[in-house]
Amino acid sequence: MSNTRTKSMNAALLGLFTAIIVVLQLMSYLIKIGTFNLSLVLIPIVLAAVMYGPKHASILGGVFGVIVVIASVAGLDGGGNVLFQSSPVLTTLVCLIKGIAAGFVAGVIANALKGKSLYAAVILAAVAAPVVNTGIFVLSMLLFFKDTLNAWANGTALAYYIIVGLIGVNFIIEFVINVVLSPVVLTVTRALKKEIR
Repeated sequence: MSNTRTKSMNAALLGLFTAIIVVLQLMSYLIKIGTFNLSLVLIPIVLAAVMYGPKHASILGGVFGVIVVIASVAGLDGGGNVLFQSSPVLTTLVCLIKGIAAGFVAGVIANALKGKSLYAAVILAAVAAPVVNTGIFVLSMLLFFKDTLNAWANGTALAYYIIVGLIGVNFIIEFVINVVLSPVVLTVTRALKKEIR
C-alpha cells in the first residue's frame, strides 16, 4: 500500500476514534452507577495507544478531557460542574491532564511491549489507562479540591469515601470492561484494516 494511502487510512481511523470518544463520553452521562458516570471512552484511547503510540493516544486523551470540561460547564457532569464552579482553571487542567496522561502512559507501555506480544501490550495499556486517569483525578481531588471532597464525604472517613464513593464500583466496572474489550476491539480493528487494504 502506498505511503499516502496508509496516511489517509490512519487519519481516517484516528478521526473515527475521535468521533467514538465524543459519542461514548456523551453517552456516559446517561449511565450512572452510584454518584458518578460510567465511561467507556478509554477503549479507543487504548486502541490508538497500541496502533499509533503515545502521541496520538495523548491527543485522543486530550479530546476526552475537552469533552469532560464542556460537559462540566454545561452541567451534564454534576460533579464536574461543582468542581468547575469552585475553580474553572484547575478543573480544566485536571480534566485535560488526566486524559492526556492516560493516553500517553498507555502509548508508552504499548510501544515498549507490542514488539514482544501485541496482546500483552494491549492488556497492559488497558490496565494503565484507567489507573492513570482515576489516579490523577483522586490525587487532584486531594491536592486541590479537598474541601469539596470533604463535603462529598459528608462525615464519612475520607479514605473510605475515596475508595468506595469516589473510585468504587465505577472504576472496577470501567477497568474490567477496558481490559476485556480493548483486545477484542483491537483484533476486529486490525482485521478490518487488513480487509480495506
